[in-house]
Amino acid sequence: MRIGIFGGEPAGIDAAVDAARTAAEQGFSGYWIPQIFGVDALTTLAVVGREVPGIELGTGVIPTYPRHPMMLAAQALTTQLASNGRLVLGIGLSHQIVIENMCGYSFDKPVRHMREYLTILMSLIHSGSATFTGETCSANGSINIPGATPCPVLVAALGPKMLELAGTLADGTVTWMTGPATLAELTVPTITKAASAAGRPAPRVGASLPVCVTADRDAARARGAQVFQVYGSLPSYRAMLDREGAAGPEDVAIIGSEAEVRAGIERLADAGVTDFVAAEFSGDADEWTGTRELLRSLL
Repeated sequence: MRIGIFGGEPAGIDAAVDAARTAAEQGFSGYWIPQIFGVDALTTLAVVGREVPGIELGTGVIPTYPRHPMMLAAQALTTQLASNGRLVLGIGLSHQIVIENMCGYSFDKPVRHMREYLTILMSLIHSGSATFTGETCSANGSINIPGATPCPVLVAALGPKMLELAGTLADGTVTWMTGPATLAELTVPTITKAASAAGRPAPRVGASLPVCVTADRDAARARGAQVFQVYGSLPSYRAMLDREGAAGPEDVAIIGSEAEVRAGIERLADAGVTDFVAAEFSGDADEWTGTRELLRSLL
């Protein structure tokens, strides 16, 4: 199982370059950042890719609705070119409250939207052209990024229908707030079966969870409950927490001693996860150092 670092939303491009360089020098497989409401993730990773060699660069994740797939394909392949073929393009639906209330788009039938979006996006990434007319998304055109190679596309798939879609059309999935039992019983078998039925290679299964090595487990859990509180109320993550039997995000966070955190990460590997993207959340310098050193020991 590969282990990467989730950098969170960077404070700026220089901060992202520094964080990615440190992760690369320490031997981590990847450096991942989200697209939220700050710096553009793909633009940032294009710069990081020019500055920092050798480490995979992932988006976790780019919301689909605000970017037409022709635009996203062109931007992703440009980033792929700038990074010498090290981009992993993670995409996702985002959330109804964001897409409808902030962006003004309809969130109706999100699986249909993602199916149409992927149909166009994967064609553009692999062939440079797409001709498709859908109910929510259409394209009839081509892009030309000389020298760019196709990048893997992972879909933030949580429920069964989205996992089946990701296995059928994409290269895998990347999850957040999904615990080891759900990964073992739902995520991995569902997407793997769909990929096999579609004649596709075994999918990548990325899992990202908060992680903290600490001597004060109760304090870290309380901090985790506060820091990640919003994910307990967003419907898609709430469904994953309920399936896991977790009251809140702190119950799926990997928190405790070195031995406890090591065992928690090993459970992910046993579940079939191919890529663990560690979201470090530490209360002080000692916890940060202990967490990073434990992660390094697992490389």
